[in-house]
Amino acid sequence: MAQTADVLTGARALAHIGDAKQRILREIRKVIIGQERVVEDVVTAFFAGGNCLLTSVPGLAKTLLISSLGRAIRLRFRRVQFTPDLMPSDITGTEVLEEDRTTGRRNLAFRPGPVFTNVLLADEINRTPPKTQAALLEAMQEHQVTVSGRTYPLLEPFFVLATQNPIEQEGTYPLPSVQQDRFMFSLYLDYLPREQEVDVIAVTTGAGAEAIEPCMDGAELLECQRLIRATPVAEPVLRYAVSLASRSRPQNPLAPDFVREYVASGASLRGAHYLVLGAKARAVLSGRPHVSLEDVRSVAAAVLRHRILCNFHAESAGIRPETIVERLLATVEPPRSGL
Repeated sequence: MAQTADVLTGARALAHIGDAKQRILREIRKVIIGQERVVEDVVTAFFAGGNCLLTSVPGLAKTLLISSLGRAIRLRFRRVQFTPDLMPSDITGTEVLEEDRTTGRRNLAFRPGPVFTNVLLADEINRTPPKTQAALLEAMQEHQVTVSGRTYPLLEPFFVLATQNPIEQEGTYPLPSVQQDRFMFSLYLDYLPREQEVDVIAVTTGAGAEAIEPCMDGAELLECQRLIRATPVAEPVLRYAVSLASRSRPQNPLAPDFVREYVASGASLRGAHYLVLGAKARAVLSGRPHVSLEDVRSVAAAVLRHRILCNFHAESAGIRPETIVERLLATVEPPRSGL
């Protein structure tokens, strides 16, 4: 693949990235049946370089989907099972006292935790208290961790792919909004249609699915990410993404009435950032060298649903963040000038 950013407009680069996506999807489909949109969105976040949060009741293959993605790419993969007694140092690592047998001198040595990997599966992230959840904040945003005043860079590429159970279930802790904001996408897995569920049971009670073979390495993935970021975006598309995010905030004078009535706080600046980045990834993975308004609209629910906090009026009326996003998409028009 050529090394200049302008090759993204060429068919060769687009075909290369599209082929990489299809190779990964082909491997994942060996073990994952159904959930087409969720699988597509997880792969999109991966190519965009964003973290991803998956929510569903237990037993719908959240963990299997993420671990399958990890096996499909030649990257280091670690899984951490989040539990109520998990400590921050169990994730980031800790300093231990070691003795040099030849000199007898003792020194503190850093023992890296499981976060020192390429793909970290944070399984059931909301079953551990907020103090331990916060141990991932620096890693997710800055790709580094700080222990005892020293900063250690993480491997590149680096992703946190997390699963969580619905907050209504016993033994869960709600993820703070600052933590949720670090996730590019928030995705929901629902129950499969009956026929797909029959297919799943046939496979899982049979001889087993095909083995997943690595089909991509980290260097190739980093190059795809660079090309996606180099994709040009027209100003009206940028303004539309910013308008969607900013008008989800009730304090914005241009916010629709339903936002002021039902929303306690809206999407951050990071929300607009991920709307554009996700739209870029969707366009390139679809074989297009330009980003359309429809690309922004396609990723809006995944990007904004966990960044919109509804108030008690919304809860009493059965209004969910997804409803707010749908109404924003129906209300906010692409601006011709201004925001």
